[in-house]
Amino acid sequence: MQIGSDAHKELFCRVFFEGHRSYQPAELPWPELDDAQLALLRGVPLWTHARQFESDAGPMIRAALQHEPDALIREAMELQAREEERHAALVNHMIALYGLPAEEIAVEVASNPLEEFIDFGFEECLDSFGAFGFFQLVREARIVPDPLFEVFDNVMREESHHIVFFINWYAHRQASRGLPSRLLRVPRSLFHYGKALRKIGDLVGDDGADDGSDFILTGAQSFVDGLTPHRVIRSCVAENERRMASFDRRLIVPSLIPRLASLANVALRLLPEKPSSPTPSQAGGDRVEQTSRAA
Repeated sequence: MQIGSDAHKELFCRVFFEGHRSYQPAELPWPELDDAQLALLRGVPLWTHARQFESDAGPMIRAALQHEPDALIREAMELQAREEERHAALVNHMIALYGLPAEEIAVEVASNPLEEFIDFGFEECLDSFGAFGFFQLVREARIVPDPLFEVFDNVMREESHHIVFFINWYAHRQASRGLPSRLLRVPRSLFHYGKALRKIGDLVGDDGADDGSDFILTGAQSFVDGLTPHRVIRSCVAENERRMASFDRRLIVPSLIPRLASLANVALRLLPEKPSSPTPSQAGGDRVEQTSRAA
């Protein structure tokens, strides 16, 4: 299939439409959590960042689609905006239901919505790659009831559809703008991935911020015993491959970060993994696992 053709556009939009599922966050089967599980979730410095990120996304995409000339793509972007707004409602419902610590936020207005949509798309590709792996690692640890992961599997599935739609939209947009843009698609993709990495680096550098970066890099050790870079990358690569395998092979899927991660994992295989050390989750693991099974 020729990237940038009408057939390509119709395929990536149709796949996106077909991936949509109807549900209301408050009606999902949210499980009851015991005191230990609630303490674990409340100790994660994630919730203000999650609320801000998801709340900003929908209005930004609605503003960006006003700059998209194609009616079918605008319709797909409108659907993504609705799904992002539903993610925000899901995060807010979870915060209220479980009493999670999160500050009130004000939705930030995008000054250049189309450019911010492009940055957001590449950041989602990067974030989703990490989230797929951590989601599976924490699920395997069985620290919280499995029904909670069933709730968030909806989010992971939608994120996979968002990034596949975005990466094909971006490729279609570059191809339709002529040969120079077509040739510069990969270099520009590298530029935007670099911006996403720098943003993460800025967040990590702010030790006092409630931005979720501590959770992404080290907080998962509260959930998973014996966490090592090799184990994390292996999980991210495997889960990314599993989720991307369900898409039509004629579509582009995000590949740069998984390839770089696979190369890094080859190098890490040459290094011995550090033995796991006792963690709070390990000390109470048997009791929490029994609670999870009972739930």
